[in-house]
Amino acid sequence: MSLIGNVIWLIFGGLLSGLGYIVGGVGLCLTIVGIPLGVQAIKLGFATMTPFGRKIVEDENPNSTLKTIFNVIWILLFGWEIAISHLVHAAILAITIIGLPFAKQHIKLIQLALFPFGRSFQ
Repeated sequence: MSLIGNVIWLIFGGLLSGLGYIVGGVGLCLTIVGIPLGVQAIKLGFATMTPFGRKIVEDENPNSTLKTIFNVIWILLFGWEIAISHLVHAAILAITIIGLPFAKQHIKLIQLALFPFGRSFQ
């Protein structure tokens, strides 16, 4: 089921969204200051490409001081916009029965979009 879901997801926007995050992450990595944020954007891009059959897990010590500071910076600069985008897409997809599994994936990606530091998608 997860293979079929991921293929449908990629065809109907997951590939473009994931590539957008990756291109933005590479752009952030061009500056030395933006490298930590760029790496997280690239991680979010790969997570967006294949969300079915995967889950968000916390890394070791996910709420350390440095990761919390980076998460606050991330939320202020990028995270809230990405999370609202996923929430709007989930609301649109939840209107139909066929869209419910895809809405669930968008809801799952909101947590990673808000707090990427200290969490990974496996």
